[in-house]
Amino acid sequence: MRKKIFVFLFALAAVFCPVAAYGDEQAPEELRQLYAQSAVLMDGDTARVLYEKNGYDFMPMASTTKVMTCMLAIENAPGDDIVRVSSYAASMPDVQLNIREGEEYYLKDLVYSLMLQSHNDSAVAIAEHIGGSVEGFADMMNEKAKAIGCANTHFVTPNGLDASDEGGAHGTTAADLARIMSYAIRNETFLRITQTRNYSFSDVQGTRNYTVHNANALLDMMAGALSGKTGFTNAAGYCYVGAVRQDGKTFIVALLACGWPSHKSYKWSDTRKLISYGLRHYEYREAEKIPDLGAVAVEDGIPTDRGWADTAYVNVRVEKPKESLRILMREDENVRIEKNYAKSLKAPVKRGKKVGNIRYYLGDLLLKEYPVITAGTIEKADYTWCCERVFGKYFHGAL
Repeated sequence: MRKKIFVFLFALAAVFCPVAAYGDEQAPEELRQLYAQSAVLMDGDTARVLYEKNGYDFMPMASTTKVMTCMLAIENAPGDDIVRVSSYAASMPDVQLNIREGEEYYLKDLVYSLMLQSHNDSAVAIAEHIGGSVEGFADMMNEKAKAIGCANTHFVTPNGLDASDEGGAHGTTAADLARIMSYAIRNETFLRITQTRNYSFSDVQGTRNYTVHNANALLDMMAGALSGKTGFTNAAGYCYVGAVRQDGKTFIVALLACGWPSHKSYKWSDTRKLISYGLRHYEYREAEKIPDLGAVAVEDGIPTDRGWADTAYVNVRVEKPKESLRILMREDENVRIEKNYAKSLKAPVKRGKKVGNIRYYLGDLLLKEYPVITAGTIEKADYTWCCERVFGKYFHGAL
C-alpha cells in the first residue's frame, strides 16, 4: 500500500509542483543542487555507493527497467530465437515499434529495439517469449534482482510502465538501479548492444523493415561513456541510469524523479555533475597491507626444535593474494583491517591449515577476505618425546 501511495504522490508532483534543483545541505558543495529527487554515484567495479541523495528511497523507475529485461534476454535465449508477437504485446502504448499480432521477429532484433529506442511492445514480446507470460517474466526479474544484491526492487512490467500487483508497485531505488547497471556492464553483449548508434532489421519474413537510433545522448556527451538507459512516465518523471569509464575508473549514475516536462535535459546535467565529482575526488589506492601475525600456541605440541619448552608455537600468515587490492577512495578514507583467527591450536597441526581470516573494510563495506593459514607443522607430543624432555631437563639442571 505504501508503494502505491509513492506512485500516486509522484504523479501529483508532476502536475502541481514546480521543478527546481533540489538542495541537499549535507552534500559536497558541487552536488548540493541536483535536480533528481533520488540520485546515486556508484563505483562500477565494487558496487560501492560513493554518494547518494535519497538513494535508498523506493520510487518508480520507468524504462530504466529495460536494463533488466535486456539482461534476462541475453542470458536466457539465443539471439536467433524467433519471437511471435501476441495481441497483448502489439497493444502496448507509446513508445512503440508498432509490431503486429502474429508477426515474427528474431529476439536479438527486438532487444536492439528495446534498448536503443525503448519500445514498449518489443519489451512485452521479449518477456512473453522468455518467461511464458509477463507475470512469469516479472518473477524472473525479481529473482535476478535478489540474486545480484538488490535490496528494495519490485518488477511488475518488462517495460517500466506504471503498474502494481500483489507484491506492490513497480519500482526500485537509485542504489538498486545502479547495482543492476553495474551487473549489466560486465556483459560484453550488453555493451555492444547499448553502444550501437543505429541498427536496421526486418521481421523474419522480410516484409517490414526498421531502423532504430540510440537515444542515450550520454554517448556523445562524455568521453568514456559505456552504456545508459533513459525513462519517463507521469509517475516516475525523467529517470536515467548510465555508466562512464575514464582514467581506469568506472562510475555508475542512477537518477530517479529527475524533473518532469519540459525539463528533459535535467538528467544530463545531474549525470555530468556526479561523474565529474567522482573523477575529481576518487583515486585508486592500494588498500591492502598484509599484517605480520606472528605465532600462536599449540597445545600438546612438540616445539619445532624438539627442545624442552613448555609450549610449542607455530607461525601463522595470510595466504598471499594473487593480486593486490586496489579500490577507489577519497583522500580522507582509510581501510580497516579485522583479524579473526585462533589464538591457540591443538596438536597435531599441519602446514597450510586454515585457522581464521582477515577482512578488509571500507566503512561498512567488506572489500576482501583472506584466509589465515599455518606456516609450519607441529607434531603431537608422544611418549618418546616426553621421556626425552624429562631426561633432558634433569641432566641440564632444569629440575
